[in-house]
Amino acid sequence: MKIKLGLFMVAIVAIACVGTTVGAEGKEQYTGVEPTADHYHMFGDSPILDKFHNPTEGVTLTLDQRLRFIAGGENIISMDKSKPGNSNYWQYMRNRTRLGAKISVSEDIDINARLMWEWRTYDKPSDSDVDFADVSFDRLNITMRNVFDEPLTVVVGRQDIILGQGWLVLDGTPSDGSTTIFFDAIRATYALSDEKSVDLIYIHNYDDTNQWLQPLGHESEKFYTNGRDERGVILYVTDKSMEDSQLEYYYIYKEDKRSDMNKYRVMNGLTTKVEPDAEIHTFGGAFQHTLDENWSYRVEGAKQFGEKGGAELKGWGTNNRIKYAVNDDKNTTFHVDYEYLSGDNKMGDSSDQGFDPLWGEWPQWGRGGDLSAYLWGGETTVGEVTNLHRLGFGHTFKPAEKWSMDTIYNLMWADENNKATAVPAGNAVPTFNSHGSFRGQMITEYIRYKCCEQLSAHLQVDYFIPGSYYAANSRDNAVFARLNLEYVF
Repeated sequence: MKIKLGLFMVAIVAIACVGTTVGAEGKEQYTGVEPTADHYHMFGDSPILDKFHNPTEGVTLTLDQRLRFIAGGENIISMDKSKPGNSNYWQYMRNRTRLGAKISVSEDIDINARLMWEWRTYDKPSDSDVDFADVSFDRLNITMRNVFDEPLTVVVGRQDIILGQGWLVLDGTPSDGSTTIFFDAIRATYALSDEKSVDLIYIHNYDDTNQWLQPLGHESEKFYTNGRDERGVILYVTDKSMEDSQLEYYYIYKEDKRSDMNKYRVMNGLTTKVEPDAEIHTFGGAFQHTLDENWSYRVEGAKQFGEKGGAELKGWGTNNRIKYAVNDDKNTTFHVDYEYLSGDNKMGDSSDQGFDPLWGEWPQWGRGGDLSAYLWGGETTVGEVTNLHRLGFGHTFKPAEKWSMDTIYNLMWADENNKATAVPAGNAVPTFNSHGSFRGQMITEYIRYKCCEQLSAHLQVDYFIPGSYYAANSRDNAVFARLNLEYVF
């Protein structure tokens, strides 16, 4: 009953005044609204709100609330409606509150902190209790600018990091979905010029939530990083010096160690997935260019080598988009995507040719919203997309003032049919075909309406039609839908 009331409240507010700042490129639709020190009065002047945001000199507070209703999730991982359990149907409410603070120690030094609390109420699975999750710091860092009197900015501590379009680096904590995306890291950004910068980043993420900053009210075992303790180094160069173009090139080192949490869960039968140790080196680059007032494109590619699960790793991937803007009063655009992530040929040599998405384990919009991340749950883990050819067609327009709609249609194939011998383990694993490679068709609709500076909402529906990559008993269509409302105080 509670969840139905929550859905009704979200729907009423969304119809009355909803919106989002999400861009069609996709990363914003996952990360959501980012509160800033600037604020907007919806109903005239508000001394109380002004005082809240700036309680004293040098201190700025932010507060935001997200209500997200998940409806559907039908056949979301198993693609077999005959299988029971929550892999086949979900219906629940996510409620996230974040309170942030920035303390300006000096003109060039800030201390940034943010507390996050997300709790959930379930309608289906019916045997799920209300989950009053722990209060955690999803941001706690010190930011120093003009270090050594150089154009150098250093951020030390818990922070969000998004590089490029987020293809390989966006979510440091994929196991909690979009609840948090932080990295425990040191990031140094040096401005070589107004148009060129170099980032050097060190990352040290633990799977266990207790390792760095124990959540407040911690009562149960929780984890962040899909069963791995991770360390990494990133060198990332961004060059905007060329007219109408942007060049990015990078080297990423990532070390995975199987976490104690994963060992515990395997030992106690909570999962069958044994996370492999790995050392991954990735060299890559991206180039985007505006050809004229209508045409633009972005190409990105990366080569990987190293070791994963005791085998030599040698994978590669590419992600590309060409876009056409009509430049009409509806802001109409069309785009075509091609993405390739190499798969591991189990029948070939002893090496692992599968491309590792690194810290790109989030529901990337180009692949088809949230559902695209769950479809690989029976092959790798949720969000870890690999072994893929994707051809996508997209359309965006504004049907009325403040409204916008995105539609994307994807055709997807497996690079290698390497799962035919897999033995299904539980309700969350589909059965695979021995000779098919067509994963299927994904249709996604994303509707948003911007009401004002602070209130935003969207409706997203993903629909997947499985293909010959899956056995006949795992070809039931999958559906995922969500209604999202966010308010920034």
